[in-house]
Amino acid sequence: MLEATSSPLHAALQDTVQAIQARSRLRPSIALVLGSGLGGLTKSIQVETEIEYADVPHVSKATAPGHEGKFVLGTIGTPRVVVLSGRFHFYEGHGPAQISYPVRVVHAMGAKILILTSIVGSMNRAMPPGSLVMLEDHINLMGMNPLIGPNDEAVGPRFPDMSEPYDPGLRRLAKQVASEQGIPLHEGVYVAVAGPNLETRAEYRFLRQIGADVVGMSVVPEVITARHAGLRVLAVTVVSDACIPEELKPASLEELLRVAGEAEPKLTTLLKGVIARL
Repeated sequence: MLEATSSPLHAALQDTVQAIQARSRLRPSIALVLGSGLGGLTKSIQVETEIEYADVPHVSKATAPGHEGKFVLGTIGTPRVVVLSGRFHFYEGHGPAQISYPVRVVHAMGAKILILTSIVGSMNRAMPPGSLVMLEDHINLMGMNPLIGPNDEAVGPRFPDMSEPYDPGLRRLAKQVASEQGIPLHEGVYVAVAGPNLETRAEYRFLRQIGADVVGMSVVPEVITARHAGLRVLAVTVVSDACIPEELKPASLEELLRVAGEAEPKLTTLLKGVIARL
């Protein structure tokens, strides 16, 4: 929650949270960010309120394909949740502060856990299209960091530790739920790139050689921000395309979203099971 401070970030968060709370009495304990074509989980929510990003001060309008751009507040079973249906990307021209701001908002609203989803390309043959990959670590090659600039100590420490960016307890829970539900769940390392172009064969070879299993254009700035704020993080991605350099084929957005849509029910089942035990 917000603490007393006079920083510009604190003032903006106060404006945003007050605007949301004027339309909803719900105080979430869990926040979720849904990636491209992965908004099906919202159908499982007992919705209290939906608020367009454009109707909230200091929050940008979502423009990426497959991103609705709204806060959805409600419950999934007993837990109170806020869903960020859509995210902001570096390739859209958003700065680091804009990209990370929604994470600041849900933390200020009271959330303690952040669950992230996204679609990814896979350089690992063991993780073909349609696979669910839970992140165990990441590599930031975006060329930016949302924490660069003055630090508000009331929000988080100047040098946050990133030895365990993805919460071990949440990962164990997700593996347990996946096993019980019969859902194959891989674990892997995510590499974040700026985009918006997909990578070349040489770039995929490089990313694979430095230890990455999957590649995407989001997630990492949100994780850095969440850990700075003290949120526990779980991230589960959907492989939308194979990025094996030796077998690379042209990809289209329509095909990526189609594959994501087919895998999305597995993701929803997994996350509903995890949330039910939180």
